[in-house]
Amino acid sequence: MKLQTRLVIIICSLLLFVIIFLSFLFQYMLAATLKEQIGMRALNVAETVAATPHIRDAFKQPNPHQQIQPFAEMIRRKTGAEYVVVGNRQGIRYAHPLPDRIGKKMVGGDNHEVLKGKAIISEAVGSLGPAIRGKAPIFNDRGNVVGIVSVGFLLEDIEDIVWSYTSNIFLFSILALLLGIIGAVVIAKTVKKSIHGLEPKEIGLLYQEKQAILEAIREGIIAVNQNGIITMVNKTAMTLLGYEREQDVLGKYILHIIPHSRLLEVIRTGEAEYDDEMILGEETIITNRIPIVDKKENVIGAVSTFRNKSELYRLTKELSQLKSYADALRAQTHEFSNKLYLISGLIQLESYEEALELITKETNMQQDIVRFVMKEVPDPIVGGLLIGKFNRANELKIQFDIDRQSSFKDIPKQLDRDHLVTIIGNIIDNAMEAALHNGRDQKRVNVFLTDLGDDLIIEVEDNGTGIQEEIAEQIFERGFSTKGKAQRGYGLDLVKNSLKVLGGHITYQSEREKGTVFTVIIPKQREEL
Repeated sequence: MKLQTRLVIIICSLLLFVIIFLSFLFQYMLAATLKEQIGMRALNVAETVAATPHIRDAFKQPNPHQQIQPFAEMIRRKTGAEYVVVGNRQGIRYAHPLPDRIGKKMVGGDNHEVLKGKAIISEAVGSLGPAIRGKAPIFNDRGNVVGIVSVGFLLEDIEDIVWSYTSNIFLFSILALLLGIIGAVVIAKTVKKSIHGLEPKEIGLLYQEKQAILEAIREGIIAVNQNGIITMVNKTAMTLLGYEREQDVLGKYILHIIPHSRLLEVIRTGEAEYDDEMILGEETIITNRIPIVDKKENVIGAVSTFRNKSELYRLTKELSQLKSYADALRAQTHEFSNKLYLISGLIQLESYEEALELITKETNMQQDIVRFVMKEVPDPIVGGLLIGKFNRANELKIQFDIDRQSSFKDIPKQLDRDHLVTIIGNIIDNAMEAALHNGRDQKRVNVFLTDLGDDLIIEVEDNGTGIQEEIAEQIFERGFSTKGKAQRGYGLDLVKNSLKVLGGHITYQSEREKGTVFTVIIPKQREEL
């Protein structure tokens, strides 16, 4: 059965039960109230008649019924009572709506308390049928009970009144039920629309799929509502946050769990933040923050995905190394292809000495840089990077020199080589690009490395056009580039982020039309804050 149908049936059934229950309750209360009011009315009439001097004086006459009967009938007609009966202490009637019953004994068996001087309301079966009766004693001048006044209203008349109200109650109940059915249909359609037409089984399946997807994602995911209360978190996020149970995180204020979280700022501004680095505990993470908006474009929360940066570097380590090797091989292939063509041409021209001289020169130059790097930069990652950049510079016709005073042997084992490659590689790439666009024939890049003292120092100098003063403060911003091309302006931002992790810093000196020198200082032992 569909959800909409079930909702209509449940709401209508509940409404029908409530209407029936309230109808019977109202009918019962109405009948009880009418009986109480009519009983009081009968008693008031009986007490009034009993206290009338005309009735009391009639009991002194030889034939009381001659005075009492006309008076009692007048009272009955004026009050609307079914009967007004007057009798003596023995219960012999002096007045009755049916004259032939005058002189006969009163029935009902409820005169005992009245003969004791008490006025009562009773429900009994009289000579005219079941009735609610008010009875009052008649006292003589000496205060003795000499008679009884009984005023009655038939229960049949009360039931007629109740039934007339019951008909109206029934009509109103039918109207309320119809309105309830219409309301149930509207509610069911609204609920159906709010859950996008899905059935409960489908919603349950979607929830299970969502949970499976969240747990399958290797990134940590945490979501908050517009008040900053955590509404969702997956197991990866729990692990990174250092918690074992969801109950310890769900429902908590985000700043109590992640003190420096910027999710509240994302909610305030409605602007997403991508690939931001932050410290979580003792780990550096890469995080994305995205606002959650409703159909009216109102921000109702935010979600953050994050992952341990060291894991990302481990995952990309092989790819980055392969890319470096591929660039080096491509450069070497291109360069040596040209040299081979040149040697082939010299041999065909029978210029054997020139060919031999060229071969010797190229061999010596290549072997010289390789021997120097192997001796002074024994780390294979950094050494391979420098040789690759040397070959790339040859391909671009850039004079690439590594200062022979360089020494980079004392690189701490705990220093992340990926960050080091990022720093050196991007600075050299920027220097070669600056040299390429200097507008001069000579294009030069010099590299100096030293590990003397407590720091690793890297200097890269180019003979480019220099850095303009008006953009000096922007060169380290992500996406900023003087080339005006998409997907540029990330090199120095990566350098800055890597130095932040390693605890180092970068400075530069630039002179217009003469070039720029970038200096990087990385402590061998990072101070813990």
